[in-house]
Amino acid sequence: MNNQPLANRLRPVDFDDIVGQEHLVNENGIIRKMVNAGRITNMIFFGPPGTGKTTVANIIAKNSGMQLYKLNATTASLSDIKEVINQSTNVFSSNGTLLYLDEIQYFNKKQQQSLLEYIEDGRVTLIASTTENPHFYIYNALLSRCSVFEFFHVESKKIIPVLKRALQMLNEDTGLNKIATDEALDFFATRAKGDVRHSITLFEAAYYSCDDIIGLEEASAFIPSISPGLFDQDGDVHYNLLSCLQKSIRGSDPDAAVFYLARLLEGGDILSPIRRMLVCASEDIGLAYPQAAQIAHALCQTARELGMPEARIPLASCAIMLATAPKSNSAYNAMDAALSDIRAGKGISFPTHLQAPLFKGYKYPHMSNNHWLEQQYLPDDIKDTKYYTFGDNKTEQAAKTYWEAVKKKKL
Repeated sequence: MNNQPLANRLRPVDFDDIVGQEHLVNENGIIRKMVNAGRITNMIFFGPPGTGKTTVANIIAKNSGMQLYKLNATTASLSDIKEVINQSTNVFSSNGTLLYLDEIQYFNKKQQQSLLEYIEDGRVTLIASTTENPHFYIYNALLSRCSVFEFFHVESKKIIPVLKRALQMLNEDTGLNKIATDEALDFFATRAKGDVRHSITLFEAAYYSCDDIIGLEEASAFIPSISPGLFDQDGDVHYNLLSCLQKSIRGSDPDAAVFYLARLLEGGDILSPIRRMLVCASEDIGLAYPQAAQIAHALCQTARELGMPEARIPLASCAIMLATAPKSNSAYNAMDAALSDIRAGKGISFPTHLQAPLFKGYKYPHMSNNHWLEQQYLPDDIKDTKYYTFGDNKTEQAAKTYWEAVKKKKL
């Protein structure tokens, strides 16, 4: 029996066999055109696991005739890179050396900079891959010398044919004639969340543990309730989901807000979306609906006490409430404007009549019928500065109308 992982045995050896990434590898794909033109530049492959980054690097090396060396930045060091260079000088090939460096985000600045010498003089053509945003984890000097190509999650319908080939190969290995139902194949393809390698790995395990028929019930046993591939809590996908949640609430789209909340909860995270929604209540709804902060706090506190799966209910209420509430960022803008002046060194000296203990010249507002008397509150150098502008929502406009009547002037 072949002990090599099934995912490796099924790895495509030609661009035509790759599922997904059409924008890169189909007849009009940019990487395929580069290979066909015989010009391979330094590249960075950015995208989720199991989407074909290593496979594409292998095919590039095969079609270019370049000598391929592979390193993983989680374990490689500068000495490993130098060893590749030493070996490459002993390879009698006019096509050069291709270094595939996986997980480059784990290389520090010094290690990444060490690559510059070799790629600038042409001794090495670099293909680096990362699951993280390269603009955050790869230093500009190296990034500026590479073309960045993004890989995307593979649609489940494109993974199903791969699983059918996996079934055929396993039957040939074992001499059996097992069957996988369409429901089971779809389940594996869908729950792998766009990771082809992971779907094959799950299917292989199911094949050897099931009887003649691999059905939906058997498939379900191999999928945990917290689905892999939803996000890495320290990675870009996680923070992108949180960003999508907040922007959907800010954009008053309750459907999108619930969807991204569900993605986060299904991925096993509850505290991050709670924190983000509490921020939204003040940053994006703010004074347009001041009660939103109190309601959001109560719903999120209820969710913490309940725990999952029941916590999803008050959290969904919170997301929908915030998304459908009127919006105002007037308080947010006022605070940022004030902080900007403070950081610029303004407003150092306070008005004398506001300072303890004498409060000389201070006017007590409650002595007036309207509980307001005109006097200076801001420091002299910024005394006429306006930080807060009333929002155009019902609540703030009502407050504006009230104060215009009290102060007898347009605000």
